[in-house]
Amino acid sequence: MTAPSDAPPALTTGATTTGATATAATTAHPTTTGVDRTPRRAGRRPRLVAVDAARGLALIGMIAVHILPAHDPETFAPTVQWTLFGGRAAALFALLAGLSLAFSSGGRTPHRGRELTATRAGLVVRALLIAAVGLGINELMPSPAPALGILVYYGAFFLLAVPLLGLRRRSLAAGAAVLAVAGPLLVHTLGPALPQPAAVNPTLGSLAADPGAFLAQVLLTGTYPAVPYLSYLCAGLLLGRLDLHEVQVQVRIVLVGVLLALGAWFTYWLLVLQAGGYDQLMRHTPWLNEDQIDEILIWGPSPDLPTSTWWWLLTAGPHSNTPVTLLMDLGTGLAVLGAFLLLARANPLWTTLGAMGGRTLTLYSAHLLALATTVHYDHPVPWFAVHLAVAAGFAVLWQKWFGQGPLERAVAAAVRGTRRLVLGGRPRPAATTQARPPR
Repeated sequence: MTAPSDAPPALTTGATTTGATATAATTAHPTTTGVDRTPRRAGRRPRLVAVDAARGLALIGMIAVHILPAHDPETFAPTVQWTLFGGRAAALFALLAGLSLAFSSGGRTPHRGRELTATRAGLVVRALLIAAVGLGINELMPSPAPALGILVYYGAFFLLAVPLLGLRRRSLAAGAAVLAVAGPLLVHTLGPALPQPAAVNPTLGSLAADPGAFLAQVLLTGTYPAVPYLSYLCAGLLLGRLDLHEVQVQVRIVLVGVLLALGAWFTYWLLVLQAGGYDQLMRHTPWLNEDQIDEILIWGPSPDLPTSTWWWLLTAGPHSNTPVTLLMDLGTGLAVLGAFLLLARANPLWTTLGAMGGRTLTLYSAHLLALATTVHYDHPVPWFAVHLAVAAGFAVLWQKWFGQGPLERAVAAAVRGTRRLVLGGRPRPAATTQARPPR
């Protein structure tokens, strides 16, 4: 069984600083304390290298899921990499995407007025460019596709997030909760009636042939449907409105994440595995035998989650995009991010992870293009090592010599130009002046 593709990290090309005045990162490099101590303008908060490091870890997990086996060939049990990263990496990436959007839209004090309009216009441009990169890569993918790319979906995430940039914390918290439930409900009720996509990856060809099916796939029926995934972006935006440098905030993020993940898993365990839910799945989905249902619960739907009964919305399979899965994976992402923020205070291991996490659009795009050669099928372990070594080496050296990754630099330039047009060429306020282009 081919494992579903996991998402790339937060491809926002946004910043990883926080605070009332922080909207962009400086040219800093990671330090052993997890924050950048490079001198900066007064009032600017230190760079949160731990956020980049979390992206880097997620990228490693994505590469592992794409290349390494999802099950043991002898026991057919899930492998360690699938258990750790299957589906969960996508949630972490989307969460970090929302976090970066918060940083680039004012941090703890959201932009207002014309500044907010300029930020929104820049986000639209960023979304369209990332989606265009994804469409181009998908055109080069062979059939069957070796990976299910997320870049086109990311473009939709960001477009849907445009009206969210000015919301306050309570509205973002409510939005995350509502979307985690309403998004899967929409997929469950509307999915069977929507046109089916022509390809597993959205392409220019599928867009031209059937725009309705293309939009349905990107918004509701695809592997990373934008409407349910918007709950992760709302949660990330909420995090970006907090002071992530405070230890108390970091500890609360970990605790909330652990409780949310355990609570969602317990709901699935109690209602599906103990209280008769599994029998309801068998009863209302007679075309699937017990082994096939177990495959969905362990490896996720292929391609779509059945809609024969509402009990399917209580399952927790990877990429099933049910309320239980969304909340469980959101909790896992929060716990990982909070742990990284805490550990970064005394752990010097962030240099490579941070460099990779700061150039994820470039690295993920190159990773997909390499997968298109399909050589990893016969040599998964060596090919995984090559991907990992090349990504780490490129990220560290490019950061040292050039700063932003090449694709990140191109997107950032377009975003800056758009902002200048909206602002009428006026200089930005001192509190939001950027020392370098956002990543």
